[in-house]
Amino acid sequence: QVQLVESGGGLVQAGGSLRLSCAASGRTFSSYRMGWFRQAPGKEREFVASISGRGGSTHYADSVKGRFTISRDNAKNTVYLQMNSLKFEDTAVYYCAAYQRLSGTYYNPKDYDYWGQGTQVTVSS
Repeated sequence: QVQLVESGGGLVQAGGSLRLSCAASGRTFSSYRMGWFRQAPGKEREFVASISGRGGSTHYADSVKGRFTISRDNAKNTVYLQMNSLKFEDTAVYYCAAYQRLSGTYYNPKDYDYWGQGTQVTVSS
């Protein structure tokens, strides 16, 4: 069982930056692939970024590539999402998620077993 707690959301002007953090419980954090997803009002939850257990493999949605960076510190059981050059359309609730199975697909939210409560990111234009 893994519990995830996000932090770092807030209100920022377009062009600004935020760093989200997701703290995980448990002693096997490095065995989990971690992902960030977001959901805007009236829209489906969408993939943002994912990182493998040891951090050697990362993936990004096209909409955030070059602006967002996912990273993790396994010693601190924490995954981060550095968001730069924020746009109004980045406004959403951001969720941290985790899965452990080998057959999972990093961009499919249905493959993630554990979710945080979400943190709101609002970008003013």
